[in-house]
Amino acid sequence: MQPTDAMTDRDTVDAQYARTDNLRTRRDVWGPGPEGVSPTEVLVSSVVAARPAKVIEIGCGTGHFARSVIDALPDVDYLATDISAAMVEATSSLGVPSRQVPGDALPFADDTFDGAVAAWMLYHVPDLDGTLAELRRVLRDGGRLSVATNGEEHLGDLLREAGGEPVASQFTAENAEEALSRHFEHVSRRDVETRATFPDHAAAVAYLSTFAADLAAALPHFEGPRAYVGRSCILTAH
Repeated sequence: MQPTDAMTDRDTVDAQYARTDNLRTRRDVWGPGPEGVSPTEVLVSSVVAARPAKVIEIGCGTGHFARSVIDALPDVDYLATDISAAMVEATSSLGVPSRQVPGDALPFADDTFDGAVAAWMLYHVPDLDGTLAELRRVLRDGGRLSVATNGEEHLGDLLREAGGEPVASQFTAENAEEALSRHFEHVSRRDVETRATFPDHAAAVAYLSTFAADLAAALPHFEGPRAYVGRSCILTAH
């Protein structure tokens, strides 16, 4: 597996998310797997089912997840945060309250929120335990953290075809429960298989180029559409 350094290096992460293009390219290829549901739908349902009054999201990306929760819970007090100015701007354009805030130094008092969200971003934070401790600190007793991450074999076949290998990270479906359990008493999970579908070789190359130019250049040509298995995991902790 590839090392985790590039996943948490602040300069690398800042460059990847300086614009919204990369994230949109990655998001647009994904669809449901055999269960007929997407991990994002499962995560939204998890947050909505708890009916939180006040929620913080760290690493909000383009804000589409936050918008989905607000649409389902019109009275929720939802604050979306990200370290990327471009992501905060995109989120604000959806009518979602948002701020540029580092996830490991939240400028909020203890026991401020009764819900927190970290979707597909905890593998990027330089200090995982520090970030989880911050989320626990700002959550009230009984408040719930909802997170999403990917498994170690997520898109493994595509990466191997391009001469790479699955990406190791500090927060995967395989190790997330253990990490969360260091800060929360109760952790539950649901695994969701998904599909990344590319209409042609060029689309797959464009996707890989959002991660690494060398992988994109090395992907052997193929004709027609192709689909690859994705493996995600939704976890809740309180």
